Amino acid sequence: MLYLLGLDSPFAPTNGDEMVYLHIARLTAASGHWLPLVSDLANMRNTKPPLLIWQAMVAGGWGNAWHLAALRLPSVLYTFMTTGFVVALTYRFSERLRTACLAGVIYLAFFSTFRYGRVYLTSAPETFWLALPMFWLLMRPRGQTNPILWHMVALIGRCFGLGCAYKSFALVAPAAAALWCAMLVTHPALNWRVAFDNSVRLAASTLIALGIFGLWFMFDPDPGAVWQEFVVGENAAKMTSGGGYWHEALLGGSSMWMQLLAYFENAGLLWFVAMGVAWAAVRGGRSVRDAKPEIRVLLVWLLVWLAVFTLPSQRSARYVIPAMPALAILAALLWERIDRIWFWLTLLLLAPVLVILARIGWVLNETDIGSPFWCALVLFTSLFGLVAVLWGLLNQAALRNATLVACLSVYACFGAMVAPLNQSPANYSAEVQTRLKGAHVAVPNGFNAQYERFHFLLPGSALEPYDTDGRNTHALYPDLPADARLEKLLQEFDAVVWVQESAGDSQPACAPACKVLAQRWHVKSRHQSGEVTLANLWYPQQWLFRREWLLQRAP
Repeated sequence: MLYLLGLDSPFAPTNGDEMVYLHIARLTAASGHWLPLVSDLANMRNTKPPLLIWQAMVAGGWGNAWHLAALRLPSVLYTFMTTGFVVALTYRFSERLRTACLAGVIYLAFFSTFRYGRVYLTSAPETFWLALPMFWLLMRPRGQTNPILWHMVALIGRCFGLGCAYKSFALVAPAAAALWCAMLVTHPALNWRVAFDNSVRLAASTLIALGIFGLWFMFDPDPGAVWQEFVVGENAAKMTSGGGYWHEALLGGSSMWMQLLAYFENAGLLWFVAMGVAWAAVRGGRSVRDAKPEIRVLLVWLLVWLAVFTLPSQRSARYVIPAMPALAILAALLWERIDRIWFWLTLLLLAPVLVILARIGWVLNETDIGSPFWCALVLFTSLFGLVAVLWGLLNQAALRNATLVACLSVYACFGAMVAPLNQSPANYSAEVQTRLKGAHVAVPNGFNAQYERFHFLLPGSALEPYDTDGRNTHALYPDLPADARLEKLLQEFDAVVWVQESAGDSQPACAPACKVLAQRWHVKSRHQSGEVTLANLWYPQQWLFRREWLLQRAP
C-alpha cells in the first residue's frame, strides 16, 4: 500500500531525468512507431535503450492513458517481484518465515528502492532481470555444483539481455562477473577445469545478452545515431575525465572513496543499519571461508558490483542498486548480530525528520489547498513514527523492529504530506484545461525537460518551455529582468505559467495588466546555498512553497 500511495504524484521521490524519458516516450508514441525514438531535446534521444521507452508507451496506452500512475505501475510490479525473490531466498537460507519477511521489509525500506523502485525512471526492471540468474544460483539444491547446463546458458543470456535493454549493455560486465565469482566460491573442489567450464558458458551467456541488446542497432532506422549518442556519448564518455582519470578517481567529486559509501547511500534512512551490517560481516571475516555458501555468494555479489563501478570516471551510488537485494538478504540473516548502536543512531536520525514532515504538513494545511483530513493523517503518521522511535529507545527487545517501523513511517508521512498537492483543488480545473486546449502556453523549465510535467496538468496545450535557472541561454529571453520577461512572454503566448519570485509576493508583477486564470502551489525541489538554514527550518513557507500562476494578458 505504501508503494502505491501517491504513485500519480509529481512530488513522488524520483530521478530528475524522469521527465526526459517520459518526453521521449510521449513523442515516440505520438509518432505511431516503435523506432526511431523521438525527442525535441537536443542530444537527448538515444540516451536510454528503447525497452525503457516502450514500457511507458505500452503502459500509457500509446498516449490514451497518459497519466503518471499508469506509467509508473510496471516499475512497482518489478519491485514487488524482486521483493518476492528476496523473501523466498531468505526463507530458504534461514527456514524462518519471520526472517524471510524481515528481508522483504528491509529491501522495501531502502531509500534506493523507494525512490527508484516505484517511479518511471527506475532501476527496478534491470535489478529484477540482472538478479534473476543470481537468484537461480542461490535456489539450486544444496550440494549441486555442476557447471551451468547449456539450456541455462541461453536463459541467463536472455535475463542479462533484458536487463541491459533497460539501461545499458555495460551492465552485463558486473552481472556476469558477479555470477562467475559466485559459482567459483561455492564450488567445493575448485580447479582450473571448473573455472574454464563456467567461464565458457558465461561467455556464451554474455554474447547472447549483447546480441539481444544489438537488436536495437538492427531495427533502428538510424543506427549511426544510436552509436554516437548512446555508445559514444552516454557510455564511453563515462570512462573519460577532463581533469584526468586519477585526479577524479582520488580527489574528484565522484571519487573512488565516495563510491565506497554507495551501499550506505542507497540505504538512505537505514544508512547506519547498513554500516552495522558491513561491520557485522567484517567482524566475522575470519570465518568467511567456513561460512555458508549463501553468505559467500551475497558478499561476492556486493563486492563485485562495487569493484566494477569504481572503475568508470563517472561514479554514482545508483549504479550498484541491482545488488541491493543481496544487502537486504544479508541484513536479515545478520539482523541479531548487528550492534544496537547502529539502530540507536538510526532512530535519533529519524525523529527530527518525522517532526519536520509533520510541520510541513501543518503549514500546508494553512494554505488554500490543504485539508483537515490530510493534515490529521500527516500528524497521526508522524506521531506513530515518533512513538516507534521512543519505543525502540526504551525497549531494547523492540529496538530493531521499531527502527523499521519508524523508517516506513517517514515514507508514509511524506506521501500523506504531499497528497493534497495532487488533489483536484490543487491543480488546474477541467474548465481551465478545456479552455487552453490547443493554446500556446509558456511554462517554466528549471531542469532537463521538467516542463514535461505540464503535459499532465494542461493536456492538449502546445507547451513552450522557458529557462528558469540559467542553464540554457537560448530559452526565451533569459537575460531580461523578471518583470520585463513576463511582459514579453504574455505578448507572445496565449498563456504563461509564472512562479512567484519571492515569498512576500501576493500577486504577479504584471497585475493589473494580466489576468490570473488559475493558481496552484509550487514546491521547490532545488535550493540554492543559504536558502534553507536552521533559522528558517521551522518555517517551510519561506523556502519550500511558492505560488504558481496561470496568466493571460488582460483584455
